[in-house]
Amino acid sequence: MNIKFNYCLLFLLSFTIATAQYTEEINSNRPGFSQGAFSVGKNVLQFEAGFGLGKEKHNIRNTEINAFAIDYGVRYGFWKEELEVSLQGTYQSNSISSPAGDNKLSNFKSNTIGAKYLFYDPYRKKVLEGPNLYNWKAKNTFQWKDLIPAFSIFAGANFDFADNPFTPEPESMISPKIVLSTQNNWIGGWVFVTNIVADRIGTDFPSYGYLLTLTHSFTTHFSVFVENEGIKSDFYSDQLFRVGTAVLINSNFHLDAAVLLNFKDTPSRTYGRIGVSYRFDMHDSDEYIEEKGKAGRDKKKEGKINSKKEKKKKKKKERKDDFEIEDDGGL
Repeated sequence: MNIKFNYCLLFLLSFTIATAQYTEEINSNRPGFSQGAFSVGKNVLQFEAGFGLGKEKHNIRNTEINAFAIDYGVRYGFWKEELEVSLQGTYQSNSISSPAGDNKLSNFKSNTIGAKYLFYDPYRKKVLEGPNLYNWKAKNTFQWKDLIPAFSIFAGANFDFADNPFTPEPESMISPKIVLSTQNNWIGGWVFVTNIVADRIGTDFPSYGYLLTLTHSFTTHFSVFVENEGIKSDFYSDQLFRVGTAVLINSNFHLDAAVLLNFKDTPSRTYGRIGVSYRFDMHDSDEYIEEKGKAGRDKKKEGKINSKKEKKKKKKKERKDDFEIEDDGGL
């Protein structure tokens, strides 16, 4: 569901806030188009895909388009819990009817390879502190500090093909894309994600935009979302609205459906979309993101000291056991 399916369901799926990127249930960016702040988790390989049918009408050009689209994503977490790399893209085929005749065209609307890194996670500190067992209100009501979100940055490159009717440049081109993602996980199964997007930076047709996604989980297996996307570019500008739902089938698999529409007529757009997310979970241990700064260093140092003490105790016990065995053998 739109990551969200993991944290909401969540956009978001299981609704247990953890200090690690890895979660017991799949963490998907579907069915919306925004990116959550959290990665899939170290050694997790995840596939997200879907297809959509839509209709577009352009009142000035007097054209009508029946569209078929396939969107896909591959995400992999490696090295650190905060980091993931990904491939994301969309392929679309349009059947166009106009006064000049019928036409058909198809190509990739986007192909983007990049990496996302979580820079700040306010929920890590909450888990380290533990729950407030003596104050019901502090645990179950909204706090001002809940407005502080987790945030990450995605940096990638678009790979556009020549003579592509869906992209602004006539020639093949590689261009940068940057996304700032924030995420709030609120009490009651609510998750709010924002994206600030700078796309095709440095080209003749740069694009800037935002996405706002609000997800709510009604049960541990069912959630809904609403999303608003704003796009500003000399090539294409629009305000898009999406609503949809996601269903968790098991901890590694979920299904989703969504509808898109806008409110202008150059062109008007209406799309329906269904999809799936599936992960191969190779996460072999619970790895938690370490606390940063001096507090983190002190805890790490304390952990090493305790580890050395445990090893000394174990060796002392082993020597004692060996002595007792030898002594019994001599009787």
